Amino acid sequence: MAGIDLHTHLAPVLTDVAALPGIEPDGGRLVVDGSRVGLPRLYQPEALEAWLADLGLEAGAVSAPPPFFRQHLGEEETVVWVRALNDGILQATEGRPTLLPMAYLPLDRPEAAAAELERLLAEDAGWVGFAASAGGGSVSLADGSLDPVWELLAADGRPLLLHPGASPDPRLKDFYLANLLGNPYETGVAVAQLLFGDVPGRFPGVRFLLVHCGGVLTSVLGRWQRGIDTERPGLPTLTTPLSEAIDCFYVDCLAHDSAVVDLAVATFGGDRIVLGSDWPFPMGSDDPASLVAHLDGDLVRRISEENARALLSSHRVKEER
Repeated sequence: MAGIDLHTHLAPVLTDVAALPGIEPDGGRLVVDGSRVGLPRLYQPEALEAWLADLGLEAGAVSAPPPFFRQHLGEEETVVWVRALNDGILQATEGRPTLLPMAYLPLDRPEAAAAELERLLAEDAGWVGFAASAGGGSVSLADGSLDPVWELLAADGRPLLLHPGASPDPRLKDFYLANLLGNPYETGVAVAQLLFGDVPGRFPGVRFLLVHCGGVLTSVLGRWQRGIDTERPGLPTLTTPLSEAIDCFYVDCLAHDSAVVDLAVATFGGDRIVLGSDWPFPMGSDDPASLVAHLDGDLVRRISEENARALLSSHRVKEER
C-alpha cells in the first residue's frame, strides 16, 4: 500500500565527534553521555529505505530518537549540540529522497530553540517539519518563554512532532514503566500544557504531531473539559471547547490496539490520523498500515496517504507570510 510513515528514527551522522563533549564513537555507533545508543539499524539509512520499499511506503519522516535529546545540557552546550544533531540528521538523509528529515528543537532551552529554529528557517535545507521532546526535562509548554518558538512555527506552517523523552518520575524505573507508562503520560503532560496555556488559540497556525496515538490524551480529554466546565482551581477560562482546540493536533496510529485507534478517530477525526511505525524500535510496528487495516477502505487511504500529505504541505513560503 502507498503511504507515508511520519514516525521513524535515525541517528545523526556526526562528522566531528571530538568537538562534542559527551559523545564518543564506538564501533560504528555512538556513546551518548556514557550510554551506548544501540540498535545498529539506527545508523543504517539504507535499511530504512529498504524497509519502506518492502512495505510499499513512498516515504518516511525521520527524526532523532530520545537518547539524542540531551536535556541536561547547559545553554551554550545545547546550542552547539543541536546544530551538530540537526546537521547530522540532514547528512543521514542526504541523497535519499524517500527519507524526509525533521529537525530537533530543544524546548528545555527556549532561547536556544528559537535561535536554532531561526537558523533552520533561514537556511531552508529541506526540512519537512520539526521535532521536540514532550514533557521530560522541557519547561512547561505553556511558559511564555516559548512564545517566540510558537510564533515562528505558526508563521511557517510545518508541523512539530512531540516525542516523549526521559520521564523524570523515579517511580517508573521498574518494569520498563518509563517507556510503557511514561511515554504516553509525558505526551499527555505536554498536550495539557499546550491546551491550558491556550497555545493553539494564541498561535492558530501551529500544527503538532503526537506519536503513540496521542498517548493518554484520548482517554482524559473529557475529564479535562469537565475540569474547565466546573471551574476547578488553577484552570483558565477557555472559550473554545477542548474538542475543537485539538484541531491543531495530528496523531499517529501506533496504539497496538484497534479499539484505541478507533477512539483516536472518534476524538481527533479521521483527517487527523497518520501512519507511524517508530522504526526501528521494538515498541514500534513492523507494518504501520496493519494498525488501521480494520477501518473502512476510504479511511485507510486517507490515513495512509492524504492526511500526511496535507500535514506536510502546510508549509507557508516566505512570500506568503
